[in-house]
Amino acid sequence: MSNNSLRKNPGFASATEVARLAGVSRSAVSRTFTPGRSVSEDTRRKVLAAAEALNYHVNHLARGLSREESRPVCILGGNLSYPWQSSLLDHLTRRLHQAGRAVMVINTDDDEASAREALQQTLNYRSTATIVLSGKPPASLIELCLQSGQQVIAINRMGQFPSADNIDIDYSSTMQEACAHLMAAHCRRLAVVSSSIRSPSMITRETRFLEAAAERNTEVTLIRPGSASYQTGVLAARALLSQASPPDGVFCVTDLIACGFIDAARHEFGLRIPEEIRVIGFDDIEQASWLGYQLTTFAQPLAEMAEAACEMLLAADAEQPASRVFTARLVERRTTGPARRRCACTGLQKP
Repeated sequence: MSNNSLRKNPGFASATEVARLAGVSRSAVSRTFTPGRSVSEDTRRKVLAAAEALNYHVNHLARGLSREESRPVCILGGNLSYPWQSSLLDHLTRRLHQAGRAVMVINTDDDEASAREALQQTLNYRSTATIVLSGKPPASLIELCLQSGQQVIAINRMGQFPSADNIDIDYSSTMQEACAHLMAAHCRRLAVVSSSIRSPSMITRETRFLEAAAERNTEVTLIRPGSASYQTGVLAARALLSQASPPDGVFCVTDLIACGFIDAARHEFGLRIPEEIRVIGFDDIEQASWLGYQLTTFAQPLAEMAEAACEMLLAADAEQPASRVFTARLVERRTTGPARRRCACTGLQKP
């Protein structure tokens, strides 16, 4: 008869079953799998052999509920399928796994009631901290985390929660650079394509760009036809480029919006980019570097931001909330580059 057939419930073996098969006490199993605890070599050998036979794994969750460093970390975010969000999630989970921390992810794309129910599960599991990604998670859910006594690390929420640790981008200098870059390319009719999802980071990108343009006495057309998506860029292009005096320089608050705008400008209006219109995005998602776009954009330092979140997590006993502000780097590509002229002798394009 196999070892598994001796078990009443298939699935994870218990420490009690290991002790029974090894012929030792339950405490001997616990000591065997606890670093630094004393156990004889003979007992260790029996326990390890039984554990292997039963495919036993230590339940670190149950063992560590009373230890802060062993409890899971919750990541709360929305629109996790979007390229930038998924990239940030990838960096965060990799770094947290390196630090030996278990991770629970809650996607708040559903209604708030469903998200609140899911978040309650993390509180039941005594998650030690919640990392809030920028964007959709509503303030009420974040307040619930703070009221429960959790450490909260907010990314791109622009200081919305003073009692939380905050990781932000210096949007003032970034949007100054974006506006100056378009104007240096001789753009005079500017437009901002923003998001109808009024998240803190979207609002700040929009308002800081408008402020930068106002300082230069330049009027800007603002449009918010939808969420921070590809289709929003398409709708914005249709609205802006149908005007009698369309813009010649456009800032899109996300790269996905910019990609939609570029495709509509080229394929529906026959415009050449950058010769007839120049476009800047934000986030530096993978698609921004594709040959079909070559989008000028701003890259957020995701690896550094994930490292900062991990450092804040490890310093959870700090007396005051921590704050880190990063700079988004301008990545110049084809959509704002110099216009190219055609060589009469070869038909090839030259810069």
